[in-house]
Amino acid sequence: MAQAHTQETERDGEPPLRRTGSRARNLSDRLRNLWDHWRTDRGIWRRGIVLAACAVLLSLVMIFHAQVPNRVGNLGSLVETFLPWLGLFIPLLLVLALVRRSATALLALVLPVAVWLNLFGGLMFFDKSGAGGDLTVVTHNVNAGNSDPEGTARDVAASGADVVALEELGGDGVAAYEKVLAGTYRYHTVQGTVGVWSKYPLRDSKPVDIKLGWTRALRTTVATPDGDLAVYVAHLPSVRVKIEAGFTASQRDDSAEALGQAIAAERLDRVVLLGDLNGTMNDRALAPVTSQLRSAQGAAGDGFGFSWPASFPMARIDQIMVRGVDPVSAWTLPRTGSDHLPVAASVDF
Repeated sequence: MAQAHTQETERDGEPPLRRTGSRARNLSDRLRNLWDHWRTDRGIWRRGIVLAACAVLLSLVMIFHAQVPNRVGNLGSLVETFLPWLGLFIPLLLVLALVRRSATALLALVLPVAVWLNLFGGLMFFDKSGAGGDLTVVTHNVNAGNSDPEGTARDVAASGADVVALEELGGDGVAAYEKVLAGTYRYHTVQGTVGVWSKYPLRDSKPVDIKLGWTRALRTTVATPDGDLAVYVAHLPSVRVKIEAGFTASQRDDSAEALGQAIAAERLDRVVLLGDLNGTMNDRALAPVTSQLRSAQGAAGDGFGFSWPASFPMARIDQIMVRGVDPVSAWTLPRTGSDHLPVAASVDF
């Protein structure tokens, strides 16, 4: 009995079982074990060569996107339209590199990360917008099939803009916009399917020929309190992505050339271009226009400012571009009844 008592006492006196450490400590131990495994794995540098090559190729496409040829299906313009979205391949390659346990692929990923940040880091992480401005402008493709033009007009008027440009006007919608906007904007002009509403007097309003056979662009002079401003509004032809033809944009490109010529001939120093250009600032096909003007979003916006499609914006094809005035801020407005988001900017004279 004494011996049994002694054994029982010793068992009772044993130290308690060691408890599992904290989650952070467990994670640290696992990472340390993983690192030890990788460090002793002799194949770590030999695996993932194909993934590393893909990372380098992705980097080269982003760096030399202007050299991607347009001869086959306008591939270059297609790449440039969705250029920021190439960054989505980076986390995919990262996951694959970790699964393959490839140090080579992980090291190669540094290159596309650096390139993407160089191209888009400023837009993504830095808010360049300021406060104030002498004039606020808004442009909106209202969509010819918009079932609520009155509501869209009220939304646009509520922006507080001094000058509003609308594209894709048509049918009974024009009368609806004129009726609703008349209370806020005393002056307006409609040329074909585009129009301008302004709090300040307009003069010399006329259509601009962009080689379509019907009017989808105009030019007017806005007599602001700070001086005259030439305002261009344009709705360039749509582009299509077709399996058999690629990125079909030849008509859009011809119209961009004609619009660029009209802007180049402008005599006023202060110019603002508003509209749906069906292309991004990166698209080389818009160079006849973009080479002459600054993007308000690029100069003073917060983020990419994607405007289309409104349900899930993936590209900024609605543009506000300027010459002779300084962008102060640029932003997108809430969704209306259109498939585009309205975009706005304030400028200093």
